[in-house]
Amino acid sequence: QVPLVESGGGSVQAGGSLRLSCAASGFIYSKNCMAWFRQAPGKEREGVAAIRSDVGSDDSSTFYADSVKGRFTISQDSAKNTLYLQMNSLTPEDTAMYYCAADLIWAGSELVANEYNYWGQGTQVTVSS
Repeated sequence: QVPLVESGGGSVQAGGSLRLSCAASGFIYSKNCMAWFRQAPGKEREGVAAIRSDVGSDDSSTFYADSVKGRFTISQDSAKNTLYLQMNSLTPEDTAMYYCAADLIWAGSELVANEYNYWGQGTQVTVSS
């Protein structure tokens, strides 16, 4: 059983919006951090946004790459079954394969790809000018 399954990618013109979803299942529920990463051809995988649950509370903290702050919003449903990434004001530079990831993450490493062991298969986002 694949614990993370992304959906919602597609093609959009610059300035448009897309909403990605990541359905989580199984032991993923025990992980404290879920995140979105992206990888463009010839480039390294980079952290886009992450949401980390605070231990002992229902609160969570969010983290964003500078390149997407103010344009992208990460969120989870109340049951933490689904992770979302709302992407607005898209530019061609946002074109990439987008991946959902989850794991137990130390503070400060939320957007570090090597810290995550659980990954979805990816969903392609293409933004045309």
